[in-house]
Amino acid sequence: MKSTIQENIDYLCKTVQESLKINDDCLKGVDEMLSAILEADKIFLYGVGRSGLMAKAFAIRLVQLGLDVFFVGESNTPMVESNAVAIIISNTGQTMSVVQTANIVRRIGAKAIAITSDPHSKLAHAASTNIIIADRIPQNEQMTHCAPLGTVFEQATAMLLDGLVPILMTRLGESNDSMRKRHAIWV
Repeated sequence: MKSTIQENIDYLCKTVQESLKINDDCLKGVDEMLSAILEADKIFLYGVGRSGLMAKAFAIRLVQLGLDVFFVGESNTPMVESNAVAIIISNTGQTMSVVQTANIVRRIGAKAIAITSDPHSKLAHAASTNIIIADRIPQNEQMTHCAPLGTVFEQATAMLLDGLVPILMTRLGESNDSMRKRHAIWV
């Protein structure tokens, strides 16, 4: 059993790393997202299912960086305004609520940034900026066994977003200590 677990972890690590080979288009999208985050009055994140969990994890880090952040659909989320950015995460880019959110954000005049694996998806067409990851990973028996459904996309999204945190820390003049002061302590 130990060897099987290790083989699965090794496969996931290798496949996620391959899915995050940053090309020029992806780098352009990431740079636009970083600028939008730093310029926005409010930052909104959205995703459904496990993609939503990746969005929530990034939202927590952005709050710890001192930014004004909301997750779409929560009861305390204000209306998106034109000086905001919405980062919308969906593996397929076809989930109806995700596409609708991007369309509303764009109609209001705010920036809609999509993180997806499908550059031809409805979400990619609705967004003003796209970050395409995990789009070149072959679907084979090992993939469907070791990393079912959207596992590679979800893990790649988490790693990509966590990889942006040190850049944001530098640009915002934040440190581990300053972020710790904003870390939730419930005890």
